[in-house]
Amino acid sequence: MALNARREKEKQQRAEDIVAAAEKVFFEKGFANSSMDEIATEAQLSRALLYVYFKDKAAIMRAVMLNALLALEKTFQEALQAGDTGLAQISGIGRAYYQYSIDHSDYFDVKTELNTFPFAEEDTEVAANMSACRLRITEFMITALENGIKDGSLSSKRIPNTSLTAHMLQGALHGVIMSTREQREEGFAYPDGEALVHYSIDMMSEAMRG
Repeated sequence: MALNARREKEKQQRAEDIVAAAEKVFFEKGFANSSMDEIATEAQLSRALLYVYFKDKAAIMRAVMLNALLALEKTFQEALQAGDTGLAQISGIGRAYYQYSIDHSDYFDVKTELNTFPFAEEDTEVAANMSACRLRITEFMITALENGIKDGSLSSKRIPNTSLTAHMLQGALHGVIMSTREQREEGFAYPDGEALVHYSIDMMSEAMRG
């Protein structure tokens, strides 16, 4: 039994090492310009052994996408725990999301492509893990909103539905962050990206204040 457990642990570690190697290749060259051979070389594995763990590079990318979501989940959880009121928690989550887009810009890009990236029928496990992770991310926001309503820092009249509000805030802030990453046209006066994001978070927080 101990031998089987050790082998399973080694197998899991090798899969994680492959994904880490793939992240390095994908983030340096881009998914479309990367190959399984390059991933195998980076992971110091034979190409044949690589295919034992992943059927193609799309399957590896889906594992990378899961890592991106897990990193975001950790970011939101820490922001939730750091706030002393619901208002502080939800605004902190917003600022943490922006910081995530900077500190983990490659993961942010990967997460942005998640909804349009193809999934194979056999990817049920990774798809289920992603769905569960996205649900937990949204639940952190819902918890912050509910905490704010309870402690009076957020208005129940302005937040009649915490679930819809959480999804709205996600979409709105993501859109603002994306706008700061767009290519700038010469001669047009663009606002400072960081200032715009924090201004947007302050405005959304103020609109919900109790």
